[in-house]
Amino acid sequence: MAMPRGSGKTSLCEIACLWALVYGHREFVALSGSDEEHAANMLDSIKVELEANDQLLDDFPEVCFPIRALEGIHQRAAGQLCQGRQTHIGWTAKEIVLPTLPDSTPSGAIVSVAGITGRIRGMKHKRVDGSSIRPSLVLIDDPQTDESARSPSQCATRERILAGAILGLGGPGRKIAGLMTLTVVRPDDLADRILDRDKHPQWQGERTKMVYAFPSNEALWARYAELWREGMRADRGAAEATEFYRENREAMDAGAHVSWPERHHPDELSAVQHAMNLKLDRGEAAFWAEYQNEPLPEEHADEDLLTADQIAAKGNGQRRGEIPIGCTCATMFIDVQGKALFWLVAAWESDFTGYVIDYGTEPDQSETYFTLRDIRKTLSAASSRAGIEGAIYAGLERLTDAKLGREWRRDDGAMVRIDRCLIDASWGSTTDLVYQFCRQSKFANAVMPSHGRYVGASSIPFSDYKRKRGDRVGLNWRIPVVTGKRAVRHAIFDANYWKTFVHARLAVPMGDPGCVSLFGHKPEQHRLFADHLCSEYRVKTQGRGRTVDEWKLRVDGLDNHWLDCAVGAAVAASMQGVILFGTDSRPATRPRVKLSELQRTRR
Repeated sequence: MAMPRGSGKTSLCEIACLWALVYGHREFVALSGSDEEHAANMLDSIKVELEANDQLLDDFPEVCFPIRALEGIHQRAAGQLCQGRQTHIGWTAKEIVLPTLPDSTPSGAIVSVAGITGRIRGMKHKRVDGSSIRPSLVLIDDPQTDESARSPSQCATRERILAGAILGLGGPGRKIAGLMTLTVVRPDDLADRILDRDKHPQWQGERTKMVYAFPSNEALWARYAELWREGMRADRGAAEATEFYRENREAMDAGAHVSWPERHHPDELSAVQHAMNLKLDRGEAAFWAEYQNEPLPEEHADEDLLTADQIAAKGNGQRRGEIPIGCTCATMFIDVQGKALFWLVAAWESDFTGYVIDYGTEPDQSETYFTLRDIRKTLSAASSRAGIEGAIYAGLERLTDAKLGREWRRDDGAMVRIDRCLIDASWGSTTDLVYQFCRQSKFANAVMPSHGRYVGASSIPFSDYKRKRGDRVGLNWRIPVVTGKRAVRHAIFDANYWKTFVHARLAVPMGDPGCVSLFGHKPEQHRLFADHLCSEYRVKTQGRGRTVDEWKLRVDGLDNHWLDCAVGAAVAASMQGVILFGTDSRPATRPRVKLSELQRTRR
């Protein structure tokens, strides 16, 4: 079983072992941990119950009274007598042997310890009557350490020990029962594999969580998080956040389902608030690993992925909507979603130094932090009489009128317009709608439908596609010749490549060529934007003789729409002739030949 930290899984299992002993269900219990010291700690816990639990003494005096008679002087065990007979009681640092008494069900039962990587094979005990017993119940508590969890070889070794030595402790012809408490440290570690019933069905893994369903009103919880952080920064504590929760508790609890409703601190109002506080206090990674048993995929330091705080801090001091003087073009990307349109405008210098000059949603949400799932100002609300496709079309018209129909001020006072706007045409069933809009728009010379393709290691790379007459090809993007019923040219690009490209530009220090920065100088205004850009992680994958980055969402359902916008705006810049040094792969142009020269050559 994997349970949230602090749920008492080890204590429950220790008492289960004690229960099995005193009732005579099991006569030999083996305790095992990540090492022998860990197992000895569990034995000490059982010793305390046997020595000091008055209720246990009342129910099982034949077990507990001889132990109390030692009065803590464990050297007396060897000579202890009961009615003139030796009790053969055992009480050492690594073993407990319960007293041997007439008519005692647990007479001579034993608890012994061993580390999972220590001497665990061949555990047996010779009883007073001459019979030998082997373990019939084993408790394995957290069989991995943080270090071993990060070592595939150590995980494999311990997995073999569990399947072989541990489950074979009962000996030939004897079954054994097993209890194992687990903490999933990282994806596909020992604990993650043992809990998988397809890989280890004999263990009947159970993965429990602190929160089975998170609250649905993310907007209120985002405000709560702001109050919580402000209170902590000012040394006021969480009183203001708690009062906000008290006033809005019904709405904030909606949709939530926690495993232990009574689990919260005295200064908290509910288990839901306790869980959300843990999430804020410990961080996403620790919360999902320690309390949800679903650890987030790890980032490796050599991947140079920036954190949300680092991205939000890349302010360049420019005013919002103002284009720096060195820029040669401005591009825009629109990410189409059913509830809203996410958009971003960027300006570029010729060497791919980029400036995010504005971004937002249509309709504008007027909130500092929100998610697509809980937004209230939707496209449908803005066009109440239209269906979903009509609402999206109207939203595209409003957005392009506002952004493409205006002039943007440059540092030197000149007014410029957006050169290229790509519109995502891959969401749901809106492909034909986007194509229709681009064909009919009064900005048809600037707008173009686009499709981001997931080009993995096993896929055919863009460089291997056969170029057809009329195709326009660039850096991992192409504009194929128009065929079929959609008489609109469209762009196709390698989404994995361009996500890596954008993250690399964000990692370039300020002032260096090829750096991408954000308008303004206040990191807090870009927090939501930065979270979108950090919503995915990359995995280096090999295939077809090459290594590529494959990007995946950290958690299903996270918003990544402005990441898609940043990628699309960079692709549009490449289409406008912006080139990063070392990536210029333009094909060599063939010299023009006149028809008269060809005719002369043939003669």
